[in-house]
Amino acid sequence: MPRPLTEYNRKRDFQKTREPQGQTAQGERADAGSLSFVIQKHAARRLHYDFRLELDGTLVSWAVPKGPSLDPKDKRLAVHVEDHPLSYGSFEGSIPKGQYGGGDVIVWDQGIWQPEGDPSKAYRDGKMKFTLIGEKLTGNWTLVRTRLPGSGDKEQWLLIKEKDHAARDADEFDVLRERPESVISGSVIDEKTGRTMAVDQPAEPKATKAAAKSAAKAKKNKASAKAGSERFPEMLGPQLATLASQPPAGDWRYEIKFDGYRLMVRIDAKGKVNIFTRNGHDWSHKLPEQCRELAALKLKNSWLDGELVVLNEDGMPDFQALQNAFDTERSQRMLLYLFDAPFLKGEDLRRQPLEARRAALEQMLSGQTGELLRFSHTFEADYVSIFKSACDMSLEGIIGKRAGSLYVSRRSADWIKLKCKQRQEFVIIGFTAPKGSRTGFGSLLLGVNAKDDDRLVYAGRVGTGFNQARISAIHKQLKAIRQDRQPVKGTVPDARTVTWVKPQLVCEVEFAEWTGANIIRQPVFISLRTDKPAREVVREEPVAPEQVEKVMGSKRVSGKVAGVRISNAQRVIDQLSGATKGDLAAFYESIADWAVPHLAGRPVSLLRAPEGVEGEQFFQKHAERLAIPNIRHLDPALDPEHGSYMEVNNVRALIGAVQMGTIEFHTWGSSSNNIDKPDRITLDLDPGEGLPWRSMIEATELVLAVLDELGLESWLKTSGGKGMHIVIPLARHADWDTAKAFSKAISSFVTRQLPDRFTDKMGPRNRVGKIFIDYLRNQHGASTVAAYSVRARPGLAVSVPIARDELQELRSAAQWHIGNLHERLEQLAEDPWSGYRNRQRIKQSYWEQLNAKAP
Repeated sequence: MPRPLTEYNRKRDFQKTREPQGQTAQGERADAGSLSFVIQKHAARRLHYDFRLELDGTLVSWAVPKGPSLDPKDKRLAVHVEDHPLSYGSFEGSIPKGQYGGGDVIVWDQGIWQPEGDPSKAYRDGKMKFTLIGEKLTGNWTLVRTRLPGSGDKEQWLLIKEKDHAARDADEFDVLRERPESVISGSVIDEKTGRTMAVDQPAEPKATKAAAKSAAKAKKNKASAKAGSERFPEMLGPQLATLASQPPAGDWRYEIKFDGYRLMVRIDAKGKVNIFTRNGHDWSHKLPEQCRELAALKLKNSWLDGELVVLNEDGMPDFQALQNAFDTERSQRMLLYLFDAPFLKGEDLRRQPLEARRAALEQMLSGQTGELLRFSHTFEADYVSIFKSACDMSLEGIIGKRAGSLYVSRRSADWIKLKCKQRQEFVIIGFTAPKGSRTGFGSLLLGVNAKDDDRLVYAGRVGTGFNQARISAIHKQLKAIRQDRQPVKGTVPDARTVTWVKPQLVCEVEFAEWTGANIIRQPVFISLRTDKPAREVVREEPVAPEQVEKVMGSKRVSGKVAGVRISNAQRVIDQLSGATKGDLAAFYESIADWAVPHLAGRPVSLLRAPEGVEGEQFFQKHAERLAIPNIRHLDPALDPEHGSYMEVNNVRALIGAVQMGTIEFHTWGSSSNNIDKPDRITLDLDPGEGLPWRSMIEATELVLAVLDELGLESWLKTSGGKGMHIVIPLARHADWDTAKAFSKAISSFVTRQLPDRFTDKMGPRNRVGKIFIDYLRNQHGASTVAAYSVRARPGLAVSVPIARDELQELRSAAQWHIGNLHERLEQLAEDPWSGYRNRQRIKQSYWEQLNAKAP
């Protein structure tokens, strides 16, 4: 039966505290069988840790004064307190002084717990044994009720770590000291002052930082289906504005063009806040104050769109002051102006008109009492007056938004930017030697991507707008990326005196005009920009009003891609990202050098979705009667009863398949010229619902350790979904029955060794709290999504190869998508799979080590 929360509600004044009001969860859980736990670090009258286990619709709770210990010798006192609502599991913030439990709270750990036997009976009997699967705590634990004196009316229990693989000697490792940060925001509580502050990143161990970021960004929302928001996206791109010379005819709403950083705010079903840049970088740890005020809004399943700014003494946005605030970690000076709400309280507002979205956002913000969140108001005047006033006030310009327009995650003609000054981003391609008293460099050489073929072209140089401190900081970054080759084509004045650099850094420059030779005049350096990748930097040219309607994308596809005509190129295939069929074709063309080598020489199965990811999807294994441009048909004798198998061995075949509605490409584990002899085994690690991302990282490492012990080389890639793929190359010597039996032997061996973590059986019921090692892809005719294939799911994530030393830094199996993969590829020094070769054989000794028999 659900447990009442009368005592919890009685102790709190919800007009004063931001804690969630107590409501017992009713009805069936969305992920039946999985129970959550949370540990909150709480700086109340005394600093302590609140340990909470989900049970019968609430969080049964204990206050642990010294916090949990991984040492079985430490028996921690745990004082039983009132039950809390499930929604309390994501609560972070400050409880006002004078209120019950007044003080700061962070979520120190969270995940799922697995009880031994009947948990309700064990709780009543006063002895609970269970397993924790969290971001920090794992393994077996016991809670036991005691009869210690002096407990008053509160029961006293002991929290004890059992002796297992996760136990650690307290003298060797203190988890409280080594891992002080919140798994939601990355913030820490100063144990002297009791105040929450941003984590001290330079002093933080690399592994700790990676785990905290992984937890903050990758953890799935378990209650989304139950809340009716199963389509609530993990990531969402912002709507971008088209640069125009003046607005076209129509009804427009005008706002200030803020001079700051564009940010997207995600608040999940538990109220957890993440703040992302336009390119998907998680800045939550940089903005703890803003995260707290956003959490205080008590929103769930919401995406908010806004701009981060710092105002100068005149109340105007000042980008240099914003950068200075970041440099000094003074996030309390930064204001977040919010101007749109694509999702609000679980409702998808993207298809509602602009006015409705903004009205809902303004109403939601009207009751907030924080100082760092602002609503971006529109101006009630005509365009000429508004634009003149903005320029007279030295603003960068204004943004016009078409009345009644929808929200799309791409550049749109429904949003336009009108600039008072010539100002844009450039790619830094080199620098000159300093002159006079200056040290570091004299000027920066600039480039932009040509719009026709994406090659870099020279755009001029900038030598003013710096102070010596800024020069020294930039020069340090430039020295680390020096190269001998000139990164732009054509002639560059005085090129012999230039030090060239890899075209990675982006800066913003203000200038008077473009000359007839396409060089900027009178440039002044503004700042470096980390929120825009180099590949997106092009010359910005205002579009005339009559041409605005024709600009419907940052890279509008028309005509042919790789020589293949793309029909219906502007049809949106993913509502989440706003990507079109043409965008997908252009993306595949741009990564063809990476993708085609993983497709060529193998039979391919196509996952086609002609109506997009929300429509019907189906696999196509045979060529049949469908004429896919440029695709190779294999020998019909390979499958006489069906049509020919297919192969994609060049960019034209890749784009031809996209033209016919293909989104995903799946390849066999064998080559086209010898399909009966597999040349690889793929293990697909598929997690149960609710498992923290840390569990996937650890599971991958454990399976890799088994393969290392066998002496087998293996390679990693993200699935683009929830799991990881481990690929084991083979020499072409065994048949499919042997490959399947061997992959099953690996899966069964790992499951036998760690039955609490793994399963070798299919089905959701078998994966509760565990990871299924799927070996069934290793049989004749089966296939696995190819490296660099897009996934036909909202957001269009991509399956991406990674190096083993990148595993700990990975935040999600869907970390890369068609909007940000280029950024990764540009930064790679070498192919993560360099050295891949098919020379391994399945030896008899392997079967013996796995306690299995060869077929």
